[in-house]
Amino acid sequence: MEEWLDGLTEKLATRSLQGVHSILKRAIRQAQARDKVIRNVAELVTTPKGREGRPSKALTLDQATAVLEKAKTSRLHAYVVLSLMTGIRTEEARALRWDHVVAGADGQWRPVTKAGFDHDRFAIYVWRSVRAGGDTKTEKSRRTLELPQEAIDALREHRKRQATERLAAGDLWQSDNLVFCSPTGNALDAANVRRASRLITKKAGIGEDWTPRELRHSFVSIMSDSGVSIETIADLCGHAGTAVTEEVYRHQLKPVITKGAETINAVFKKQSA
Repeated sequence: MEEWLDGLTEKLATRSLQGVHSILKRAIRQAQARDKVIRNVAELVTTPKGREGRPSKALTLDQATAVLEKAKTSRLHAYVVLSLMTGIRTEEARALRWDHVVAGADGQWRPVTKAGFDHDRFAIYVWRSVRAGGDTKTEKSRRTLELPQEAIDALREHRKRQATERLAAGDLWQSDNLVFCSPTGNALDAANVRRASRLITKKAGIGEDWTPRELRHSFVSIMSDSGVSIETIADLCGHAGTAVTEEVYRHQLKPVITKGAETINAVFKKQSA
């Protein structure tokens, strides 16, 4: 077991090795529960350190503005806006359904599928992801986020575009009620999103060495630069506490104080003025 894991250190990053080791331990526990093995040998092994992965980076405000501008001609425009302006994980965005996009109507939150977009306040229920079983990464990851104005506008236009695609697809349309999907309604996979994202960053003049998850890192950086407290950033990102935020996003955080949708509205309004 130890030798096998050590043999992967040149191929996998440390985080990936930790995932492999965790799967092994769980699998052997299942075997123990069925009296197939006596001892969980994977519990006796320390996860080795893997190769260094590429550190995540964040867009500057100027780069983020350029990306938002160039994304306007992409089918993923609303995806980019939502990811950059709310900090949701890419697997949460791909699993988002229209009944979890809600409008503040009649003193309550109602799905836009019933309430429409003719309202002033909107939010998303980040309650699902493309992980096994559709669960979010952790229980704390289930959260409701009010949307900044640019995200509302992008989703409104995206809804219209999708209605046109649905009509064109006819009987080929897959009715899963997904916000982000293919022209025939099928779920997007990570590779689809990566390719489209790289085209956008290339057009924005910042190259193709970016990943969709770095939109989340960029959100953290912009929030931190704008004086939002680490406690609020942790809540917005769906972290159980600030320790995870500090560990994973330490390069994007600054010493701080303040909030989400209002800050994004102010930052990008100021930038485009």
